[in-house]
Amino acid sequence: MLEHAIARLRLLGLALMLAFALGAPAAAQFSDGYNFLKAVRDKDALKAKTFMDKPGSTIVNTRDIDNGETALLIAIKRRDPPWIGFLLQNGADPNLKDGNGDTPIVVAAMTGFSDGVRLMLAGKARVDEANSRGETALIKAVHARDAASAQLLLDAGADPDRTDNLTGMSARDYAARDLRGGTLAKMMADAPKKAVSKAAGPRL
Repeated sequence: MLEHAIARLRLLGLALMLAFALGAPAAAQFSDGYNFLKAVRDKDALKAKTFMDKPGSTIVNTRDIDNGETALLIAIKRRDPPWIGFLLQNGADPNLKDGNGDTPIVVAAMTGFSDGVRLMLAGKARVDEANSRGETALIKAVHARDAASAQLLLDAGADPDRTDNLTGMSARDYAARDLRGGTLAKMMADAPKKAVSKAAGPRL
């Protein structure tokens, strides 16, 4: 009888451990951060605002536990100006990075989303903030052959001579090497040099 009781207790313990292991992800799905980011992905403004309006809340800058995405990065990646403006108005930090070290303005530039670049600049994004590879938004705009974004960034004071960590090349260098650069190549060639040029390594 005692052996049967011990065996039953062991089985019960294993069952509880399994239930906890299976339940942990489910519990995470009901956290405020998870539900807020889900509301942003679902474009549910009322639900998102409910979370943001909680006293002392900083949930607008919460990060996805899997990829580091913020709500602002989600809106940038889907090229959604109304949501970008909505999040900025509610305190979204335009300089927070995802798991790859990319800020919203870098993501906007790499995808040729010039309206996103403009909105990020209006929201006080740091123009020369680099990702983990040392790439600035201007370097990404040149890679994307996005003259509109490049002009916005140059007008905001972006340094065309800051170099990345991959090749040690700058936005001006990349533009000069692109035989199909056209207007962008001329724009970058004509961009004035900054007083001091530094490597564009990631900020601490």
